[in-house]
Amino acid sequence: QVQLVESGGGLVQPGGSLSLSCVASGTIVRITDMGWYRQAPGKQRELVARVSSSGTADYADSVKGRFTVSMDNGKNTVYLQMNSLNPDDTAVYLCFAIQPRSRLSSMVDSYWGQGTQVTVSP
Repeated sequence: QVQLVESGGGLVQPGGSLSLSCVASGTIVRITDMGWYRQAPGKQRELVARVSSSGTADYADSVKGRFTVSMDNGKNTVYLQMNSLNPDDTAVYLCFAIQPRSRLSSMVDSYWGQGTQVTVSP
């Protein structure tokens, strides 16, 4: 099993910045991808950003140019730098990680953190 622990959420004014981090621990084979989803009240869970262990990143259109995702393979940690925040970014941000079931397996498992609240408000 892999455990994910997020940190860095909080309250920020519109136009401000926040940085999130998520550390994976436990039985780690080789994490191939990490990233962030967000869940706002009354809305569907949305993929915010995803990064592979090789550094390839993808972003939701709504955060492109404002958010930056990065991964430290050695620390099994993913970061999300969020700039120019607006009230629409208010949500619980959940970290995820993907890794193969074993070194020889082509099947993968995904793991989730508990989430950290980000609130953007005057």
